[in-house]
Amino acid sequence: MVEGIFDLPVEKQIFYAVLGFSWTVYLWEAYLSYRQRRTYRSTTQVPQELWKIMDSETFEKSRLYQLDKSNFSFWSGLYSETEGTLILLLGGIPFMWDVAGSVMTRIGLGSEYEITQSLVFLTLATLFSAFTGLPWSVYNTFVIEEKHGFNQQTLGFFLKDAVKKFIVTQCILLPVTSLLLYIIKIGGDYFFIYAWLFTLAVSLVLVTIYADYIAPLFDKFAPLPEGELKTDIEDMAKSISFPLTKVYVVEGSKRSSHSNAYFYGFFKNKRIVLFDTLLEDYSPLNKSGEPQPEQPEREDTSNESTAKPKNKKGCNNSEILAVLGHELGHWKLGHMVKNIVISQMNSFLCFSLFAVLIGRKELFVAFGFNVSQPTLIGLMIIFQFIFSPYNEVLSFCLTVLSRRFEFQADAFARGMGKASELCSALIKLNKDNLGFPVADWLFSMWHYSHPPLLERLRALGSIKQD
Repeated sequence: MVEGIFDLPVEKQIFYAVLGFSWTVYLWEAYLSYRQRRTYRSTTQVPQELWKIMDSETFEKSRLYQLDKSNFSFWSGLYSETEGTLILLLGGIPFMWDVAGSVMTRIGLGSEYEITQSLVFLTLATLFSAFTGLPWSVYNTFVIEEKHGFNQQTLGFFLKDAVKKFIVTQCILLPVTSLLLYIIKIGGDYFFIYAWLFTLAVSLVLVTIYADYIAPLFDKFAPLPEGELKTDIEDMAKSISFPLTKVYVVEGSKRSSHSNAYFYGFFKNKRIVLFDTLLEDYSPLNKSGEPQPEQPEREDTSNESTAKPKNKKGCNNSEILAVLGHELGHWKLGHMVKNIVISQMNSFLCFSLFAVLIGRKELFVAFGFNVSQPTLIGLMIIFQFIFSPYNEVLSFCLTVLSRRFEFQADAFARGMGKASELCSALIKLNKDNLGFPVADWLFSMWHYSHPPLLERLRALGSIKQD
């Protein structure tokens, strides 16, 4: 069997190697998910070390939620892998390229307009992906998330949001792709350097403008109202010389009751964004988008299936400060800069290897391009297929590094005297988001970019080691 494969032409060897590795990765992921589902099914009682932090009702709800998500992930992953395999086996990529060529002919343009044909191809490919992925997204939102009390969207809002996301994505993707292809075309022997510099500039611009100009297209942002919380956040930022300029609250509750917080911005212009679902004491936005005063007795009726009626969701002020202390730890310890450096080093390496491989005709022939060698197709083949083994290894290494950074950020918050508040916040957020605190060690090692809850609590000193 192996000898037969090596007797094939090199382009066939490349094709079957790509297909074989893709299924190898899928089967590995399926095996890991099976191990984790086995944990969900077998761990039906709260472990003794969790008795003080999780009641049996919440534990069971989180177990069932994560089991449903895992089962959904299995079937959606199987569909995705089968779809990708059929596209490769049936020549879907060259077929769609030819369809894009037919569109070009209809509008009176020939094959010499490769960049324009590439943009038509990209639009068709993203449309296909959007339509085939839509039923899975609808099921996940309106069956799984709805069943467990997280979904806040109507179908009309969901579809409008999907269309808006598609349009905004195209408005960014198409101009960026056309400029990248143009740079590769005219860049000469050192095009890979110019292409890398261009992608670096684009990524920095997008990070800078995302929260100010892109995110507000989808969600309402409002300044955090004046009060004790805002004053404490500003004081904490000053204590570590964090150049905070604004604190916003985003209306995440119109989509989901999951909670989050992040900061963004470069140099001396940092902003902090809190999801309204993170705040326990009041809802920052009303229907007009104006801040509301604190409403500590406000009844939460949107999540009756996931929380006891008497329990508030979200964190109190001291816990929010502890969460932000963790996030500011990432900044103070240089984690963001380190991630950017690693990302750009990887990007430069990939573009350098792309420059070496783009001239290999057999790579194009392997995927059905016997005559033409479009640059966009070369980018897709090399970055998505040829680099896939390297990408898997890199992804695992970055996951390991991310967990290390999370422990360091927790330790930073502990150094600020917020260990107990951070422990309390982590427990609350785990309950609010129905996170299951028990994980298979191999699944956790491969997938968890954040350490499991028990490991973080032990590191913070909340739970003693056995």
